[in-house]
Amino acid sequence: MADKEDISTHKKSKRKSKGQKDTKDAGDQGGVSKSIESAKVSETPKDVSMSVSKPIENPEEKGDQDVNKKSSKSREEILAEREAKKLAKQALKKKAKEAHVDKANNLPQDKNEEAVKKEDKENVVKKDSTVKPMETKIEVSKILEEREPEKENIDGKDKNEGKSKAQLRAERRALQEAQRARKLEKAKEVIEEKTNVVTEVPKTEKISKFNKVVPVSEDKVHKVKLFAHLYRPVFDCVEMDLSEEIHPSIVRLGTQYRSKVISGANAKCLALLNAFKTVLADYKTPTNQEFSRGLEAEISKSMVFLNKCRPVAVSMVNAVKHLRFQVNQLKGNEIESKKQINDWIDTYIKEQIEKAAEAISLFVLQKITDGDVILTYSCSSLIQRILLKASEEKIKFRVIVVDGRPWLEGKEMLRRLVKAGISCTYVFFNGLSFIMPEVTKILLGAHALLANGYVMSRAGSSQVALLAKAYNVPVLVCCETHKFSEKVQTDSFVHNELGDPDQLISNKGAKELSKWRTIQYLTPLNLTYDVTPPDLVSAVVTEIAVLPCTSVPVILRVKPPDLTC
Repeated sequence: MADKEDISTHKKSKRKSKGQKDTKDAGDQGGVSKSIESAKVSETPKDVSMSVSKPIENPEEKGDQDVNKKSSKSREEILAEREAKKLAKQALKKKAKEAHVDKANNLPQDKNEEAVKKEDKENVVKKDSTVKPMETKIEVSKILEEREPEKENIDGKDKNEGKSKAQLRAERRALQEAQRARKLEKAKEVIEEKTNVVTEVPKTEKISKFNKVVPVSEDKVHKVKLFAHLYRPVFDCVEMDLSEEIHPSIVRLGTQYRSKVISGANAKCLALLNAFKTVLADYKTPTNQEFSRGLEAEISKSMVFLNKCRPVAVSMVNAVKHLRFQVNQLKGNEIESKKQINDWIDTYIKEQIEKAAEAISLFVLQKITDGDVILTYSCSSLIQRILLKASEEKIKFRVIVVDGRPWLEGKEMLRRLVKAGISCTYVFFNGLSFIMPEVTKILLGAHALLANGYVMSRAGSSQVALLAKAYNVPVLVCCETHKFSEKVQTDSFVHNELGDPDQLISNKGAKELSKWRTIQYLTPLNLTYDVTPPDLVSAVVTEIAVLPCTSVPVILRVKPPDLTC
């Protein structure tokens, strides 16, 4: 036990001696550090450039490290040390700033550009060591831009020696303005050269906006926007492609259609059927092909050619439709088939055109009485036949023929009636209202009768019917059933035929419009047909009966299948 107590007392004495030694060493270190700090504070930089070149130590960080190491110091001592370090730092900054200003004012004139830039950078770094890196970069770039002098000459001497910043900036601005002025002068010279080339063109007199005439090529086609879909490419029958192998009778017929030698729905249909009889007589069935198939292809090719020459009439379309139906029913040899087709064509002409016209004449004769004044418009072969038949029946009546440009078909109607000894009066369309009070009946022909009861006839017929409605004059439309169509149309815009615009200015004294194609905004419009609503028509006289316009669908249903339009 005594030994254990001796050991413990020995250990305690060792610990005490060790603690005293540590405290002594710490006190010695604190005294050394204090002497170093006081020496640093007392030091003053003799040269600004040397003090800037040395890195500035942060006394706060060093003080914090000393505090951590010297935990034995009291709180008052640590605070006093920190306060002394702050004061020393502020004094150092103030002296450095004053030294920098003195240096800038007393800067030697032969100092080169690199030394100035280096000093600016060092002063910026020395100014505040705690500033953020981005802020220091911005400040350094600003100082460099402000201090950047002009280029030195070859001898190494500066042109701007002894000039202030304001003077240097003013010189730079003046130089830039001079350069801009030189550029503007060069641009003006180029523009003047271009304008001189343009001004060499002879001046033309100014024309007012309303009297301005823009020359246009005569080959350019003038189009009215509302009827732009009706314009067709110009087709010359003489310069056609001979590789199509069109029969000569069809070519001759197309030429007659185009030149309007043949006009009128019945005349077109008759000429077409007679031409097909000629084609049928000369037709030979190709090898390895049926007669009906080859003939149908020939008919289709002929119709395409005729449609290029001039739009085909409804009567022609219906006749070809019936002809194709008969061709498809053929089952015999070629000779018998040709005979059957010829017989059918003759029957169609006789029944659908000749007998139909005779039946319509008988119906209309029942409506004509002595002393009637009958008005007719343009020229219709059916109306002519009716009037001649009435004259043969010794009915005393008078005819007023109304005509209008550009076709002037009423002249032919007048010639035929006068030749037959019928009393006639010839007036133009503009005198219609003057003559209308004398009229008792109006007879009009038709190009087609549509499924909705509208009558498609020569342009101007709807105006005659409208004026007759105002004067309470009955209007009778004479139309064969082979002109009935399943199409529906309520105006003249959707489907129509455009005539030659030159016909509208064909008067001998019309010199002002002789060169209308060279005027940009002038477009003559020559419509061939118009559409008359059923409200303006009293009745439609057909070979079946005298019917209202709305009975067209009934007639189409009653007709046999081979004659259905």
